[in-house]
Amino acid sequence: MEIRVLRYFLTVVREENITRAADILHITQPTLSRQLAELEEELGVPLFIRGRRKFALTDAGVLLRRRADKTMADAVRD
Repeated sequence: MEIRVLRYFLTVVREENITRAADILHITQPTLSRQLAELEEELGVPLFIRGRRKFALTDAGVLLRRRADKTMADAVRD
């Protein structure tokens, strides 16, 4: 798992919308969707409950968010 993908994940979590997150990240929505699907496949669990307009976190998503926040904070300090 790459730091870049964690940043993508956290942006989607913060925005609760994949299209807005893709705009903020300056990537296309299909690219972001694919990266998230690959992350879920790599981890073997769904991370999001996908609604029509919003994304909510599963329990596994909440756990990853905590770890990703810590990892990103540690990366900034180094």
